[in-house]
Amino acid sequence: MNVLLRRPPVRSLALDDRRAWRGTSVLEGELRELGVRAGRVLVVHASLRGLGLGFEAGAVVSALRSLLGAEGTLVVPTHTAGNSDTSALFRRAVEGMTTAEIAAHKAGMSAFDRATTPSQGMGRLAETVRVLPEAVRSAHPQTSFAAVGARAAELMEGHDPRCHLGESSPLAKLYEADADILLLGVGYDRCTAFHLGEYRYCASPPRRRYRCVVDFGQGAQWWEYEDVELDASDMAQLGAEYERSGNVAIGRVGQAECRLISMPGAVDFATRWYAMRRKV
Repeated sequence: MNVLLRRPPVRSLALDDRRAWRGTSVLEGELRELGVRAGRVLVVHASLRGLGLGFEAGAVVSALRSLLGAEGTLVVPTHTAGNSDTSALFRRAVEGMTTAEIAAHKAGMSAFDRATTPSQGMGRLAETVRVLPEAVRSAHPQTSFAAVGARAAELMEGHDPRCHLGESSPLAKLYEADADILLLGVGYDRCTAFHLGEYRYCASPPRRRYRCVVDFGQGAQWWEYEDVELDASDMAQLGAEYERSGNVAIGRVGQAECRLISMPGAVDFATRWYAMRRKV
């Protein structure tokens, strides 16, 4: 496997100081062997750090788009939990602050803008896709997605701001589109599609209140709404059990063991799994 190493000028040549850039042809070969195919809708959750030295976000995006071709569509999560005061990310941000400091922090929080608000905690690959000129982003102020390709606009439109990841979100459309999910250097705990099973496992799943900063045309304001209570704490266990069903393609990309799965199959399994394990 050919890897081009670029060493910074006038710097030590120690291994930790090197910068390696993987060519798209090498990436395409590894991703093709895993099962990425032309014309498909592909949802990607990625950690370039997990793949090891030498992976640059633009090169990975280029390789994926090349494999998907003109008829394919690449989708990434572009969530923004930080603009909410009911999120774990917010609680971590204000930990140890005084009441006055928390109030000042909240006063400085910006409203979600689908065109400009960066994703938070979704990784460099997701941000690289989000800022592409042709990218289309869904409108949810906390759990948006972005897409490029033939079906981007169709799959991203109509994301109800009162529905994180359910029937009025891109996940439901991706399910109907028979999308694939690529876990690129990350585990099943990052597989957002499992959350769709939380909406489907019973007629009335537990719900809770959410708050975030929005701008619906009248300026920034705090907005509260009710939606299904999302719980990712058992998704790693769920994924491990799904993998034992034998419906997962596993291969190596760089230094990481990566997985390609069918979204409808994964969601249907998650729906049954939650129905057996969660109390209503």
